Order: sequence, then structure tokens, then C-alpha cells
Amino acid sequence: MRDYDALPAPVRKWLAGAARPWSPASCRRIWARHRKHGIAAVLARLDRAEMSALARDPLSRAP
Repeated sequence: MRDYDALPAPVRKWLAGAARPWSPASCRRIWARHRKHGIAAVLARLDRAEMSALARDPLSRAP
């Protein structure tokens, strides 16, 4: 829970609404790498990471 609480509010909000379960540690790594570009860049990167993960997940593909 400490890792989750340490994330900035917009990232916590994104994490709460994510289509897949994400660990706070994964989000923290993306935050650390992209925060210098601003919160919008971080959220966009999280969205891209999620779309990529969904594309690899055979259960999320339509028949």
C-alpha cells in the first residue's frame, strides 16, 4: 500500500481505472522515467503500455 500511496494522485487515479491489474511498482518505474516530461506524458505512456499488454493478451481479443 505504501508504494501505491507514494504515486502522484493522477497516476493513482489512472491505476484505479486501468483495464488490467497493474502493480504500483510498474507504475512507479514509468513515472520515474517519464515525469520530467510532465504528468500528461506519464499518463500517455501508461496508456500505451496498457494497450500493448492488452494486445498481447489472448483473452482480451475478440473472436
